[in-house]
Amino acid sequence: MDDEKVFISNNIRRLRFFAGEMTQQELADKTGVTRQTIVAIENGKYFPSLELAFRIAHTFKVQLSEVFTYYPENDPVHKKAIAKQVKKEKT
Repeated sequence: MDDEKVFISNNIRRLRFFAGEMTQQELADKTGVTRQTIVAIENGKYFPSLELAFRIAHTFKVQLSEVFTYYPENDPVHKKAIAKQVKKEKT
């Protein structure tokens, strides 16, 4: 696993929606980061520290695994996740 690439997806946008359409700024304020950090995490451009990941999960009152999903490169689900991300980025 030394050079193995990974893919980490997140459900932050969906969780914000189901939390009364919480804004990115509201989530940022609750977790102690900037709105730009939340945007970058949602878009998969930045992976949060473990502490911030737990703060995000705690904010939504869910388990960490309900916010973030980890796919090793050789995982069969990985290809589906990548295809979904690519499709999302094109829209």
